[in-house]
Amino acid sequence: MNLISRIDTGRSEFLIFALTPPRLATDRERAQEIADATIARLGPLGLDGLILYDIDDEADRNPAERPFPFMPTLDPADYLANHFGGWGTPVIVYRAVSKYAPGELRAWLSAQDPKRIMTVLVGAGSSGATVRTSLRDAHALRRQANPEMLSGGVAIPERHARRDDEHVRLLAKQDAGCRFFVTQVVYDINAAKNLVSDYHYACRAQDISPAPFVFTFSVCGSMKTLDFLRWLGVEVPRWIENDLTHAADTLQASYQHALTTATELIAYCRRPRRAVWNQRGKRLDQASGDRSVGPARS
Repeated sequence: MNLISRIDTGRSEFLIFALTPPRLATDRERAQEIADATIARLGPLGLDGLILYDIDDEADRNPAERPFPFMPTLDPADYLANHFGGWGTPVIVYRAVSKYAPGELRAWLSAQDPKRIMTVLVGAGSSGATVRTSLRDAHALRRQANPEMLSGGVAIPERHARRDDEHVRLLAKQDAGCRFFVTQVVYDINAAKNLVSDYHYACRAQDISPAPFVFTFSVCGSMKTLDFLRWLGVEVPRWIENDLTHAADTLQASYQHALTTATELIAYCRRPRRAVWNQRGKRLDQASGDRSVGPARS
């Protein structure tokens, strides 16, 4: 049973690796070299799937100065089509829908093989952003253009901590057609636990089958990268910041924290009375980039 079948049926477990395409200025030959090296590096990990992010500026979301300058990247759909032909498992392609005209988005959705490609549709970073296609319209386009294609949504534990309504947002996204959710990078495990618990019991109250979650874990190699994660809205507990600030090897310390957080979250979700999903923690081995552990409902 491959990744798409697992998500579709809500059964079994899965492990995904997420990455960002090269910079937009990268020439075709160099982009292919990067893709080949990435495929060779990921091959031995036994992954069930891949995520390709669609990067947007998102300057409207946060008025603070961005720690790193925005660097446009290659379109993830083009990067997959032109450079990742050798990749063998299903791929989840992010679409920052506000960047695309409805006809452009419809054309892409129509052309995808639902047995190989899934998508996560992401709305604008703020209500004041320029929008070519709204998230609501994007979901409607997917239902019209390719109803067999599985689509997912973003889950943000930190937003739940601030507003206490992220589980309600997830139910609305599920009603719009989302079949799975991918979290923002998890550093605050309590926020993640609160979200999955509230979502689980909200589904139970409404007699709805919960959708699978993909919990995302990432390491950072410098304090500036940590500042960037905060700029993106990731909540980093002070004790983790203190550990990373004083660590002899920030990258290794960050990896250990990510592994510990993932293992604890896996154990929490496996508990019979609270479990919405099962996780395969034994496959959470070390690799660079984002680690996305995909759970299946128990």
